[in-house]
Amino acid sequence: MTIRTLTRRAALLAVTATASVALAACGGGDGAARAGHGAQASPSASATAGAHNAQDVSFAQGMIPHHQQALEMAKLADGRASSARVKDLAARIEKAQDPEIRTMTGWLTAWGEQVPMAGMDHSGHSGMTGMAGMMSDDDMAALKKATGADFDSRFLSLMVEHHRGAVEMAGTERTKGAYGPARTMAGDIVRAQNAEIREMERLLGGS
Repeated sequence: MTIRTLTRRAALLAVTATASVALAACGGGDGAARAGHGAQASPSASATAGAHNAQDVSFAQGMIPHHQQALEMAKLADGRASSARVKDLAARIEKAQDPEIRTMTGWLTAWGEQVPMAGMDHSGHSGMTGMAGMMSDDDMAALKKATGADFDSRFLSLMVEHHRGAVEMAGTERTKGAYGPARTMAGDIVRAQNAEIREMERLLGGS
């Protein structure tokens, strides 16, 4: 009886150990499957987030020179404007738009697309589709010659039109763009520049 009992116990322990190993292997397989699924999902999600279309390229290639001209206008305010509020607005425009130029330049470079060069002929772009609000060379020359209250008035009037053009371009990107960061920037431009338009209109009205 003792030998039989020991034999049965040994057999039972062997069966239990085998079942435990099988269950562990099963559980490990599940975990590996879950890990594998997660690893496959990440590249797919990244690809979706990084996808861009022709509108995104057009937005960046158009908005870079648009912003560059705004910076050129804003930099004139420091030595020509008589209003502290105009100088403050110009400084804020520089602070907001310069980093956006760098960001859009990075996108175009990553996409293998042409990056617009700084200092391009603005008049050559004023009639281009999607370049609404760009100042002509004559507008820029007149602004550079103006000082004091005359500069303030010209600057505000021209910048209102410039901002409206940017809002229009950004609105198109929000509707037709595919690249998430570009659409987010477009939304930021719409909100910020619409607020600045209202501010400039108040300044032009003397309030």
